[in-house]
Amino acid sequence: MKRHMDGVTCGGCALSAAGATAAPLLWLSMPRTRRHLGGGFENEGMDLSVLLTELPLVVLGGAFLPLLVLTLLVRLTGRRRPRED
Repeated sequence: MKRHMDGVTCGGCALSAAGATAAPLLWLSMPRTRRHLGGGFENEGMDLSVLLTELPLVVLGGAFLPLLVLTLLVRLTGRRRPRED
């Protein structure tokens, strides 16, 4: 079975990579995250378990949310992949 690579497929991969990179950066810029990672007064509220609990979910969400939006847009616009017989 051949796989057909087109602009939508490559765009989806690029969006996924960009989302997986941007989501943790945005997560790290939040005041709550900075406090948990030691930005509070005298390490008040420091909780490094967020690296094991929240960070993987942020990365996965950042990777899959753009793909979900792209898939919905492709479905709604009616663009279909060419059939290979």
